[in-house]
Amino acid sequence: MPTPYAPPAESEHWHQTGDQHRRLIDSVRPLPTLTTAVAHPCDEASLGGALAAWRAGIITPTLVGPRARITAAAEALGESLDGLTLVDTSHSHASAETAVRLAAEGEVLALMKGSLHTDELMSAAVDRRTGVRTERLMSHVYALDVPSYPRPLLISDAALHIAPGLDAKRDIIQNAIDLARALGIDPPRVALLSAVETVRATLPSTIEAAALCKMSERGQIRGGILDGPLAIDNAVSELASRQKGLVSEVAGRADVLIAPNLESANMVAKLLIYLARAQAAGLVVGARVPIMLTSRADDVDTRLASAALAARLVHFQREGDDDAR
Repeated sequence: MPTPYAPPAESEHWHQTGDQHRRLIDSVRPLPTLTTAVAHPCDEASLGGALAAWRAGIITPTLVGPRARITAAAEALGESLDGLTLVDTSHSHASAETAVRLAAEGEVLALMKGSLHTDELMSAAVDRRTGVRTERLMSHVYALDVPSYPRPLLISDAALHIAPGLDAKRDIIQNAIDLARALGIDPPRVALLSAVETVRATLPSTIEAAALCKMSERGQIRGGILDGPLAIDNAVSELASRQKGLVSEVAGRADVLIAPNLESANMVAKLLIYLARAQAAGLVVGARVPIMLTSRADDVDTRLASAALAARLVHFQREGDDDAR
């Protein structure tokens, strides 16, 4: 397995935005390139991101979409598509369905969203007949490089599940743990967030956090160290957790933040991105292949980091399959 890119230091420190993600990208360079179907890369941002990940040696893209529009985007970028496979489709729905079919048939090992709506790609991905779903729910995981935090910080689920129940949260947590372990964070410390640190009957997120911790103790969630409920200050600040008198393996040193619902996860992630200058990468986990849900606002570094996340996860899963044989 590649050397973990997470720095070992536990003390508070500042680093340049993107330093952790650059280590992540460097860590996948020795790995085989990841065959990836790029669904509908018909604008400069999405096609440019896929080509950048290709030129960085992270992915081998198969471009799925209307040939004329993809070619026009390449011309606008001043890029050549020589040497790449292009699968011609008539519209964005067909692009999503074709890209997912390539993944379902094992022709590619990952999916990347192009210039189509997330719903289009995910609808194809979750289709029971032709999609890439498994027995586990899919969930989105943000991987944030926060300049004021000494380790990568994963946040889930900020994109797919609006108000997940207990069973859904179990899968969301397991997906995040698996991704963290793929990044060399083993075992990851998982903080189950609420507004307070004590279980209160009037605050459902605290009850669910306590139940999820017990599920982890009983082996229903594996591979991580869970604690909760934890308010976010006690999850990420050792000073705050000491002031509260918390005795916890997770408090102040969380690797993974699990929010009560989509709104809170999204707010935490976006606040860190826009106020704390965090750099965000992201991945949908829990499907047969990782899905890179890039945004129009994502820069090239973010797209490269998302591709590197997918490469680490696929490598980790394949290592696990080899060990099981």
